Amino acid sequence: MQTFVHYFLHFGAPLVIAHVFFRSQWKKAFLILLATMIVDLDHLLADPIFQADRCSINFHLLHTYYAMILYVVLLFFKGPLRLIGIGLLFHMLTDTIDCLFTYADCKECLATSPAISLLESIAELFHI
Repeated sequence: MQTFVHYFLHFGAPLVIAHVFFRSQWKKAFLILLATMIVDLDHLLADPIFQADRCSINFHLLHTYYAMILYVVLLFFKGPLRLIGIGLLFHMLTDTIDCLFTYADCKECLATSPAISLLESIAELFHI
């Protein structure tokens, strides 16, 4: 279920967002939203590059809280920059949800995660 939700949020939800909020130019909006997944290139800087139980949030350079502040700033611009900000923030939300799935299954797996405080707070809020 976690894998399905993760990939739906990365590929299906941008299509829904494009159709609902950018109806007249949904194809362009969808492509821009998909293009924001290039943010995952920062995974290539990690060692190992992939680790199944690693939470991306606040671990990878472009997934840090500081980077997310810049993504919020993009929302104040018009045109494609705003859409890029939406895509990047939605990507961070998607990765946070993925981390919550892992946290719910194995709290010990993420005990040393840089995002553990965030995950604990969200889990407490939603009784996970």
